[in-house]
Amino acid sequence: MCAALAASFYDRRTERVARDLLGAILRCETPEGVASGRIVETEAYLGEHDAACHAAAGRTARTEVLYGEPGTAYVYFTYGMHWCANAVTRRAGLPSAVLIRALEPLDGVELMARRRPKARDRRDLANGPAKLSAALGITGELNGLPLRRSRLTIHRGLTIPAREIGVTPRIGITSATDWPLRFVWTESDFLSRRYGVGR
Repeated sequence: MCAALAASFYDRRTERVARDLLGAILRCETPEGVASGRIVETEAYLGEHDAACHAAAGRTARTEVLYGEPGTAYVYFTYGMHWCANAVTRRAGLPSAVLIRALEPLDGVELMARRRPKARDRRDLANGPAKLSAALGITGELNGLPLRRSRLTIHRGLTIPAREIGVTPRIGITSATDWPLRFVWTESDFLSRRYGVGR
């Protein structure tokens, strides 16, 4: 496993980070074991001017982590039942993050399957932000921790050729739905929604 990505990787434009995270490895260590997956889909959330970003509500107890150091985990609870994992981007004080939307399972596949008993197959284990958090054991305990030296880390992986990276509007939101900020590895079978369908 390559070293975890440095904080400087995240201290850039959020769209660039979202694109460059494709192919990287998300790894989570829990008492039950280690699980990891290759990132194949991301979304960028740009700050207070982005109506779909949590920072649009301003600085609150929930969003405080978004205003923190680049390379920090922002893990939030949604719909009263799901956790979603993000990487904080840009310098401190500029609230923005990349949502990890889908993974190709790598290590700990059996552990993921136990955590996701309703998954139909390996493709369905982590092909969505809530699914991947459940599969890897990501919870709010990891919120605010550094992604380079904690139980939740992101490591350099494959370099995805530019011709295999697709960009679409973000999905699963109700505001700023036309902003082209969803990045996908078009050759992957593990996307939350197939590239070119309903985009």
